[in-house]
Amino acid sequence: MARCAVLHLLVLVLPSIILALTDANLEGDALYSLRRAVKDPGHVLQSWDPNLVDPCTWFHVTCDGDNRVTRLDLGNANLSGSLVPELGKLVRLQYLELYMNELVGPIPKELGNLKSLVSLDLYDNNLTGTIPASLSKLSNLKFLRLNGNRLTGRIPRELTKLESLKIIDVSNNDLCGTIPTSGSFSKFTEESFVNNSRLEGPELMGFVRYDAAGSCK
Repeated sequence: MARCAVLHLLVLVLPSIILALTDANLEGDALYSLRRAVKDPGHVLQSWDPNLVDPCTWFHVTCDGDNRVTRLDLGNANLSGSLVPELGKLVRLQYLELYMNELVGPIPKELGNLKSLVSLDLYDNNLTGTIPASLSKLSNLKFLRLNGNRLTGRIPRELTKLESLKIIDVSNNDLCGTIPTSGSFSKFTEESFVNNSRLEGPELMGFVRYDAAGSCK
């Protein structure tokens, strides 16, 4: 009887244990992909050991009660290199803090899969390319700071759908086109967009047209 009870308990519990280990493996692999893609002269990622299945034991990583990664704190860590699309697998991530480093290359469109994200801080790097329209899928996003990079192209109009957005800063880039003013963007001042010499100013009462097919790149 006791053996049957134990077996029954294992049948109930084992799937959740396997699922938790699988999630930890996926998230550990995603984070280790970032470690491989960057140079880390200060050894801040030294604890990121792929042989340790649970990334919640790694420095600068915070997890919830289910051992899922919720926060990545690597601001001002003297990292150089590029962001990796695998970061989009951290579906419970709430805070992605990679500001004030020497990161280059594009912002991966896969960051739009981070459905729990509250804060995306990539400011003061050397990121290039465009702002991914996929960030408009981040319905919980409150803080979007991409200032102090070398981003080009338009501000995606899809971002105006982010109803939770409280702060956006895309200043000090090389953006072009016009500044959307509808939706959540209606509350932002021009300070959020300054020092983009090719940005034509806000859309006001239709006098400045949002030209999605122009030459802005």
